[in-house]
Amino acid sequence: MTKPRIFSISNQKGGVGKTTTTVNLATALAALEKKVLIIDLDPQGNATVSLGGQRRLGNYNSYTVLTGRHTVAESVMKTDIPYLYILPASQELLGVDIELADVDRPQFFLKNALDNLSDFDYVFIDCPPAVGLLTMNALVASTSVIIPVQCEYLALEGVADLIKTIERVKKNFNPDLEIHGIVMTMFDGRSNLSKSVVNDVREFFGHLVYETVIPRNVRIPEAPSHGKPVMLYDFRSVGAQSYIRLAGEVLKREKEKNMI
Repeated sequence: MTKPRIFSISNQKGGVGKTTTTVNLATALAALEKKVLIIDLDPQGNATVSLGGQRRLGNYNSYTVLTGRHTVAESVMKTDIPYLYILPASQELLGVDIELADVDRPQFFLKNALDNLSDFDYVFIDCPPAVGLLTMNALVASTSVIIPVQCEYLALEGVADLIKTIERVKKNFNPDLEIHGIVMTMFDGRSNLSKSVVNDVREFFGHLVYETVIPRNVRIPEAPSHGKPVMLYDFRSVGAQSYIRLAGEVLKREKEKNMI
């Protein structure tokens, strides 16, 4: 049984493009006929809405899977995109930190739910912008982390804390967890600040930073309001093309890892 590669898309800082990266990277891989599952673990449910779905209350969703009421297999939804599925979010996720705090090994609920999953090539977990029990569950269940970083002042602020969290998870819960890469988002080529931030991040993190940079492009924030990834909303846009290139980089790194 071949298990899927599981990616957490995470950053403790909000508004850096986590959901946009999750949805569009998953869509790009699905376009290559990879079977992909998005798990929306953010109570805001933006990944769910971005694919034309609705957050589910008291039904089959990531909350009921996390709390053991339902399995992943019976809870996933098909999207309008071939090969792409989603486990929708629920506002009930807001109470997970309190509800599971006194349960034995609460960090392993999602991992346990995904252990027998073999129907997908890739799983992308859209994490909330905080290091609570939801993000911990995502990191414990994942093989890799992709970190979106916005091209703005204090961009490294949340990344350093997230890397410390990843190291703690590796030490205590998931020794195989690794940082797959850092993707720079919302890049403005006319701004010296954007260029400076990219240079600083590349200097600090080296090869971990993907070559592809996601630009500021009006089509990217417009697309979710139409319930579509940017590649379906405007395939020719620079935003859509940048995510296609990023998917190529992710697959290249995956291939290199498998050859080692």
